Order: sequence, then structure tokens, then C-alpha cells
Amino acid sequence: MDGACQGGDIRLLGARVVVESDPERMVQLLVGLPEVNVLGVVEGRSLEVHVECRRSRPGCPECGVAAHLKEQRVVTLVDLPCFGKPTRLVWHKRRWRCPDRDCPNGSWTECDDRIASARLALTDRAGRWATVEVGRFGRSVNEVAEVLGCDWHTVNDAVLAYGEALVDHPDRFAAVQALGLDEVLFVRAGLYRRQHFSTSIVDVGRGQLLDVVPGRRGAEPKAWLASQGPEWLGSVEVATLDLSGTYRAVFDATVPHAARVADPFHVVKLANEKLDECRRRVQNETLGHRGRKHDPLYRCRRLLTKADERLEEHGRSKLLGLLRAGDPKGEVATAWHAKETVRELYCHDDAALALSFVDRLADDMVDPVQPIEVRSLGRTLRRWRLEIAAWHDWHVSNGPTEAMNNLIKRVKRVAFGFTNFANYRIRALLYAGRPDWSLLGSVTPR
Repeated sequence: MDGACQGGDIRLLGARVVVESDPERMVQLLVGLPEVNVLGVVEGRSLEVHVECRRSRPGCPECGVAAHLKEQRVVTLVDLPCFGKPTRLVWHKRRWRCPDRDCPNGSWTECDDRIASARLALTDRAGRWATVEVGRFGRSVNEVAEVLGCDWHTVNDAVLAYGEALVDHPDRFAAVQALGLDEVLFVRAGLYRRQHFSTSIVDVGRGQLLDVVPGRRGAEPKAWLASQGPEWLGSVEVATLDLSGTYRAVFDATVPHAARVADPFHVVKLANEKLDECRRRVQNETLGHRGRKHDPLYRCRRLLTKADERLEEHGRSKLLGLLRAGDPKGEVATAWHAKETVRELYCHDDAALALSFVDRLADDMVDPVQPIEVRSLGRTLRRWRLEIAAWHDWHVSNGPTEAMNNLIKRVKRVAFGFTNFANYRIRALLYAGRPDWSLLGSVTPR
């Protein structure tokens, strides 16, 4: 600054700027609340800003008679930090009474949602800020509570109140073309750490978490989908899933017109699992014990699950040599070839060829001469033949659903786990459900 204050003006870098010079008005601008009088500030371990509403005497909301002041109550609210110090907003609230003895209203306390919502211990601006920090940026509730200088429950109550209004907003998601379902672990609870799961409902096309429902049975996701209405369900063209009969039944009941697509990753993963089961069974049958460091089949376990085109010449020679040494009947080699053949399903884009490919492959695999693991794989391919072949028409997968599950797990890690499903759902949807954060300033906390 190269000038002095004169009559409310100040020269800043050569330009004259109008500034506020009234001390009372300056304090009100720093406090930043509409229509309040700043009564005073107390400095201690935290700053206490004492305010009262500037409104005139109201009329009775029931009969309209001018109210009389009954008493004044002091409510202390957690506010945003000020100049690096925790801050408390001390609101001197007036309690009014109706002078008409026949009026049933009695007395009431003034309220202003611009300062704070009912039943919340945070100011409105602190509650919305905490919701952004916890929900959008994935910070822990305890971390935000330490910044504000309050306890965990104070922040969590505000996040739930504002967060529920955001995630349940009717415009958070629109029509969905590709829908995905998948399970994710919610909590291990009880004496025996029993697992409780939840089901993620995902817009695969946009990569958006639509909702989370408890359990991994079909009733909960079926009820959620039915609640969306026939018009919304009619827009769904593709339903992606892993090889889950439960979720297939959900799609059959709610979106029977949609093409069901089995996720390619889970199809190949199943083939690798059957290959590993075969290797472990043959290991026990030939040597009578589980795999040890020098056993041929144990040494080639990683090479077996590696993609054939990624094997170098040395690796291929090592794999074939170990199979000759540890697989006398050739069962593991057969399972390995079956796995590679399943992978070949996704090397072309011809849907008609894919269906005939799956049919012929399943017929070959269920032959009684094949190892039991290969026969099991063949039966699964036969049951899911249409869903597997449908990938070649739509080229969609359950990958975005798995991505949403990873975001949910990230929220769980930050929170050190959840035991309350309502908290879990709102926190997951705030982080992965893509709410419209521009609405945060206008929503009413619940």
C-alpha cells in the first residue's frame, strides 16, 4: 500500500479502493452472517463470537398477535476455524410467547437456518464444509473434527444430514443404458466375525454408483430396481454381471428385455481357478502332500496362469518340462489348454462365431474323459453361453462396477470400517455416487 486511509478510501498499488472503516461493520463482515449483531468476542483456547439476530419483534405464527419476549437462551455452535483457531459461534436466541391466553401456540424460539439448522451442533457453513471434506475429498470424520475442535459425532451428524439430502436428490442420476450389479463386503461383525455383504448398483456407461443396498441376495436389489419405475427400467439395454445366478435372476425379473453380458474377466478367472484346482489335486494324488518348493507342479504354478503369448521361449520350455515331470496323466496340461482356449473367446468380435465357439468348447469340456475340473468349467460355460457370447455384441464389462467397489473400499479404509449401514451408504454415495456438489449450498439438511 502506498497511501493512507482517507474517508473510507485507500490507495492500493496506485488505484483508489473503497474500504469499510466502521469498526462494527468490519466485525460483521468478518463474521459473515446475514442480519446479525455481533455482541462481542471472547478469546481463550477457542474464539467465541457472540451474536444475536437483528430481526424485529415477530407476530405469533398461530394468531398473528405481536409476541412478547419470554427469555433469552444461549446456544453454542461449532463454527469454521478463524485465523487458525477453533471457533465457537454463541447465538443468543430469543424465546417469544403469545400474549393471547386463548392462543394454543404458547411460546417458541426464534430460528434461522442461515446460521444453523435445527438439531445440529455445527453452523450451516461449517456443516456444508465438513460434508465436502468428508464426502467429496474422502477425509476421515475424526480428521475434520480435529480441525474444527469438536467430537466425532458432531461432524458425523452434519455429514449425514447434508449428505443424505445430496445423495437422495431426484436428479442425481438419469436414465441408464448399461446397468451393473456386484457384491462388496460391508462388515465382519459378531463373535465369529461373520461377513455381511452389500450390493453395488452401478451405471456402467457413466461409471457412477447409483446406490448401495444391504445383502447379496436378490430381494434388496430387485426391490430397488422396481422402485425406479417402468420408464426408467425400460431405458436399460444392457445388464452386466459376474457369473452370479442371483444377480441374473434379478435382471430376469426387473429388466427381462435387456441383454445380459457376463464379465470377461470373471470368465477367464474361473478358468484359471479350475486350472489351479486341477494342479493341486494332481499334486496330492501323485506325491501325497501339498506343494513344496521343489515339486514340479508347485514350481510351475505361476507359469500356468500366465497368458500364453506372454511366455518367452525359456518360460515355455520350463513349463512343458515341469508338466512332463509332475503330470503323468496330462490332466494339468489339459486344464491349461482349456484355460487358453477360453481366453481365445475374446480375440475376435464375431458374436455368431462366439456362440458356436462356446457351444463346441462346452461340449468338448464335458466329455467324461476330461479332468473333473475341466468338466465343471464346461458345465458353467454351457449355462452362461448366451451371456458370454453377448459381450461380442455390446463390448461392455463389469469393470466400472469393480471400480466403484474399489472406491467404496477406499472410504472404508479411511473410516477404519463401518458398522452402521446408513453411514456406510451415505459416505459411499458421496464419494462414488457423483452427487451434484453445486446443490450443496441450496439443499435442506435432513
